[in-house]
Amino acid sequence: MATFQSVLSFASAIAFCVASFGCIYAHNAGFTMELVHRDSPKTAATVSPKEVESEIIANGGEYLMSLSLGTPPFEILAIADTGTDLIWTQCTPCDKCESSSCSSEQLCQYPYYYGDRSFTNGNLAVDTVTLPSTNDGPVYFPKTVIGCGRRNNGTFDKKDSGIIGLGGGPMSLISQMGSSVGGKFSYCLVPFSSESAGNSSKLHFGRNAVVSGSGVQSTPLISKDPDTFYYLTLEAMSVGDKKIEFGGSSFGGSEGNIIIDSGTSLTLFPVNFFTEFATAVENAVINGERTQDASGLLSHCYRPTPDLKVPVITAHFNGADVVLQTLNTFILISDDVLCLAFKLTQSGAIFERTRDSPMSKPPAINTDECFV
Repeated sequence: MATFQSVLSFASAIAFCVASFGCIYAHNAGFTMELVHRDSPKTAATVSPKEVESEIIANGGEYLMSLSLGTPPFEILAIADTGTDLIWTQCTPCDKCESSSCSSEQLCQYPYYYGDRSFTNGNLAVDTVTLPSTNDGPVYFPKTVIGCGRRNNGTFDKKDSGIIGLGGGPMSLISQMGSSVGGKFSYCLVPFSSESAGNSSKLHFGRNAVVSGSGVQSTPLISKDPDTFYYLTLEAMSVGDKKIEFGGSSFGGSEGNIIIDSGTSLTLFPVNFFTEFATAVENAVINGERTQDASGLLSHCYRPTPDLKVPVITAHFNGADVVLQTLNTFILISDDVLCLAFKLTQSGAIFERTRDSPMSKPPAINTDECFV
């Protein structure tokens, strides 16, 4: 899968004052929490202490984070999504839901739609969010605006109870944490196969979010509208020795022409660039026997024979040349189908993970009339 293993550190300029007994409120405080792959056996143990075993979905791509809502805390697993802002979970009563979570008082209504036609409609509420920490126990964030989804539908799974928006807009978890973590977070996503070896994905906040050491590269984040997205500047992609200049996307032609997001496993490129890029990959593959992705989602697939050799692919960002491993660029769809983990899109370009093609501008939610 196209898990981008380099760790990028993000910062948000929006401050939200947190001051409550038991929570982190120092500007330079930091903590770390574990992210759980959607297919991980850990999801069976986390969803409910009464469950001994649970179904493992082999083709899932999201990463889930555990948090608790309310007082006393009610634990949920939700998708960690840097491409959206709203924090929401399924609530009762709920129409068109895979599972039910907590209940909520009737408050301000919201609609929220995603680029893959998934949606959530419900009520906004203010409550305490509790995050687990690998440092000194749970961390509390009171007066956090969350969504209680009454009508949710789309590409959601029974294991995830909602979405945790980690984008740059004012409704996101990062923005609502604000000064308590200095507006900083970073993450490292490991492949599902690495979890069996004891490795785990991490989400770092505050001073723990600083990324340093051998092999670390940086590229600037570009501030643009809408502020939900984290914009990067992609200059080119190399397939072996062939360098293909990136001409831009609907996000822009030069600076901030691509976004990085954590909602799905594929990297999406505009049609013209994808065609040239995929052709270069096809020409560089050695001993490649072409086959088809039965779902029709991916276009360049091969049989994973022992003599198959795929090219080295490098992403050239502004100030950073990231050499991608094969597990970043190809995904094993089944035992006999290996596909290039890149896809064309009619909208903007997305590097890493997002809920398919994102909306050009996420829906705005006005909380002024809801909470005073």
